[in-house]
Amino acid sequence: MRIRVLWEGRTKDAHLRALQQDLASRIEHFTGLVLQELPPVRGASQGRKPGLTSAERALLEKLRGATKVLLDERGRERTSEEFAEWLGQEALRGTRELAFLVGGPDGFSAAFRREANVLLALSRMTLTRDWARTLLLEQIYRGFTILRGFPYPR
Repeated sequence: MRIRVLWEGRTKDAHLRALQQDLASRIEHFTGLVLQELPPVRGASQGRKPGLTSAERALLEKLRGATKVLLDERGRERTSEEFAEWLGQEALRGTRELAFLVGGPDGFSAAFRREANVLLALSRMTLTRDWARTLLLEQIYRGFTILRGFPYPR
């Protein structure tokens, strides 16, 4: 199973970028990983007309066949153990690619959210995009260590 993490924009903080790279290299010990920065979407706002934007349509086309996991405040919160179990179940189901998507400042449209296979909330608290990206990578790494019985999560 390959994991792809896509996010809008670039992580500005050099320390968080370094931490993200460290976590990415750790995840790659368990599975294939692709980190992809998406160009910022101009003019996207919550008040726009309904439907998918052209950028969202192109992204959906790129992710055809992948299980799309959208980070969203309306999503389901999971404990680290529940998240690890879910990762393991996805692998057992034969999922070829899990695509985690982190939106920009305005998030994704309602139409795009409906296209997601899973809505995942990292926390009920508001996080900056840079911290959400880092926390997501940490939880993916933690999930694999839980599945393998490594001492990291203790």
